[in-house]
Amino acid sequence: MTSTTTMSTATTAASRRSRIRTALSWVVQLVLALQFVIGGVLKLFGEAQMTALFAEIGAGQWLRIVVGALELAGAAGLLLPRLARAAAVGLVALMIGAAVTNVAVLGTSPAVPLFFLLLAAAVAVLRRDHR
Repeated sequence: MTSTTTMSTATTAASRRSRIRTALSWVVQLVLALQFVIGGVLKLFGEAQMTALFAEIGAGQWLRIVVGALELAGAAGLLLPRLARAAAVGLVALMIGAAVTNVAVLGTSPAVPLFFLLLAAAVAVLRRDHR
């Protein structure tokens, strides 16, 4: 085997890994975007369960609107390659706040926000080389 063949094989393998990483990132981004669109719309339109949840938090309904807007902005950002990493980082921060609120204010499990935090963090890592 020549060095040219070895380099060609290595380049092909690296290219394949890059394509797999990009495809995986897009799948996770789409799932996250869908989740955050649904959650954001429910918050912005004042769905009864969301209104009650934010009343229980005690910070006022303005927080529900801000969180809903941030979720929609994050979802949109996930779908734009130039903004995907920044949007994922923003959603990580939002989910940290949600997890802390679940534990400290609501006394509930932080499992759901932590799951979405991990997915958003994975997108941020997978998108680190994309500009």
